[in-house]
Amino acid sequence: MAARIGNVNADWMGSLPSKLSAMPLKHLAVPGSHDSFTFWVDVHAPVGPDQKTYVKYLATIFSVLAKKVMVKWSMTQNLTFKEQLDAGIRYFDLRVSSKPDEPGNELYFIHGLFGHKVRDGLLEINFFLVRHRKEVIFLDFNHYYAMETEHHVYLINMLQEVFGSKLCTNSAVENITLDYLWEKKYQVIVFYHHPSARGIPSMWPGNKIPAPWANTTEPTKLIQFLETTLKERAQQGSFHVSQAILTPKVNTVAKGLVWGLRNYLVERNLPTIMSWVEAQKPGVDGVNIITSDFVELTDFASIVIKLNNLLLSEQDHKRR
Repeated sequence: MAARIGNVNADWMGSLPSKLSAMPLKHLAVPGSHDSFTFWVDVHAPVGPDQKTYVKYLATIFSVLAKKVMVKWSMTQNLTFKEQLDAGIRYFDLRVSSKPDEPGNELYFIHGLFGHKVRDGLLEINFFLVRHRKEVIFLDFNHYYAMETEHHVYLINMLQEVFGSKLCTNSAVENITLDYLWEKKYQVIVFYHHPSARGIPSMWPGNKIPAPWANTTEPTKLIQFLETTLKERAQQGSFHVSQAILTPKVNTVAKGLVWGLRNYLVERNLPTIMSWVEAQKPGVDGVNIITSDFVELTDFASIVIKLNNLLLSEQDHKRR
């Protein structure tokens, strides 16, 4: 399949056949990105509080040089939020942090190095949603660093302020179809993996979106893990994320220091990973959300979206 460019997938949810928009969203195939916000990191800011002590130490000694190496291993995406949305990505994996020495409660995306302010990212996403009323996104806030109670209050208020009535109220996952969301004019499902959000109707608990992580550099082990965790997928009550990603270990970074994650680990293993993705099927026992690094290196989003066609042919089959 030829790579789609530009915003061909900007309205893919709104263009689905009515049979699919009536199905629970947990049975549809949805493309997502891993560490979705790493398309820009700040080499002049201090190293993030999510890093191990030895990394902070190296960064202090070698400063900008060490950070340039870190950039190659911290960046897992090249596309901005808008570009990812235009490409069809609908699930965002988000890690946030305060800057420990900065006054106030400002929050930033983080992955080794600090990225954009969270507010700027959310505004960019909202700008897209206002123009694409039938598109629905998952925001998965799953890691928090250097955050006290007041930072969580600040972030939850910010989410409510930016998205307002677009925020979907936490309810039974089985009831969430695109038809239901369109009727209610909901476009954003926020998962907040922290007790601070307990009892807030528009914040969904993290246990409703398990995302098992293989933590391996080997594609064969990754695929085995994805297969096993899919079989163990909860039948009720949650969405499911298949993380089709490889994770560098310390010695991987040491060996591939100057190449970086993309050249050393991702590109050479992508054909194997994408073959697995292409062979998947959504539905009751199948995939739901699939995430990838560097979503633009292949036709990732289009391939995942296209899997939904299998649900149509399956229904026609049953009727015969």
